[in-house]
Amino acid sequence: MAASDTGRAQQQIDEIEALSSIYGDDWCVVDEDEKIYCIKISDCLDQPKWTLCLQVILPPGYPTAEPPIYQLNAPWLRGQDYTELANSLEEIYVQNLGESILYLWVEKIREVLIEKAQSSDPEPDIKKTTEEVDEDDGDDFLLDYQPIQEDQIKMLNYMTSESQEDEELPPIHHGNPITDRRSTFQAHLAPVVTTRQVKRVLEKLYENKKIASATHNIYAYRIYCEDKQTFLQDCEDDGETAAGGRLLHLMQILNVHNVLVVVSRWYGGILLGPDRFKHINNCARNVLVE
Repeated sequence: MAASDTGRAQQQIDEIEALSSIYGDDWCVVDEDEKIYCIKISDCLDQPKWTLCLQVILPPGYPTAEPPIYQLNAPWLRGQDYTELANSLEEIYVQNLGESILYLWVEKIREVLIEKAQSSDPEPDIKKTTEEVDEDDGDDFLLDYQPIQEDQIKMLNYMTSESQEDEELPPIHHGNPITDRRSTFQAHLAPVVTTRQVKRVLEKLYENKKIASATHNIYAYRIYCEDKQTFLQDCEDDGETAAGGRLLHLMQILNVHNVLVVVSRWYGGILLGPDRFKHINNCARNVLVE
C-alpha cells in the first residue's frame, strides 16, 4: 500500500512540474500542502476574449484511484455551458482512468474557448468583472472571474463613506499564531454582512497596538448578496504582493461567505520565500475551520 502511495505522490509531483513549465505564469500554486492549484486558460488569440480559471485539488488517490476535485470559474459560464464543459471533463477522466489528466482537461477547455471565440457568441462583458483588479499586482487573474457588478462597487464606496455609528461591531476571533524563523503569522476572523462592518472590524483591529505594528495586515472578505445572488468581495495585500488574492482564493475554494479574514505578519528579519504564503493560508484556514 505504502509503495503505491509513494508512486502516486511521485506521479503528482511529476505532473505538477510539467504543467508548471508548460503553462508558466498561468499556473498558480494556491496551497502546496493541500495540493490546490489554479490554471488560467484563454483562447489562443493575442487579445483573448474568453478566459476561464480551472481550480483543482489533487486528492491522495489521484491519479490512479480518485479524480481531481475541480471548479470552473468564469463570469459567463452558467447553465448549459457549465454542464456541457463539466460533462466533457468527466468523459476525459473516464476514458483515461488511472492516468494524469490535467493537461487533457486544460487543452479541452482551451478548445471550447477557441470555438467560442470563432463562433458568433458575443464577447463576455469583461468590463463588469475587472473593476477591482487594477489595484492587484500581477496576480489579478485570481480575482477576475467573479461577477463583481459596477453598482456593487458604487454601493461599497457609498456604504463605507456613510456614518458607521449604527453598524454593530461583529465579534472578532483570533487564531493561534504560527512562528517560523522569527516571523510570526496570526489570523483574525469576524462574521460580516456589510462592507461597513468590514471597515469597523479593521478599525477595531488597528486599535490594538500589536496588530497595528505588524509588517503586513493582509485581508480578504466575501459577502453573499442574497438579492443579486452574487458575491461582494475584495482583498488587500498590504505590501505582501499577491497574498490578498491568494487568501481570497482560499476562501473561494472553501466556499466561505459573510466573513472577513485578516492575517497579521510580524517579520523577523529572515526571508521565508514562498513559505510565507503557506503560513498565511494555513493560519487563515485554521481560523476558518475553528
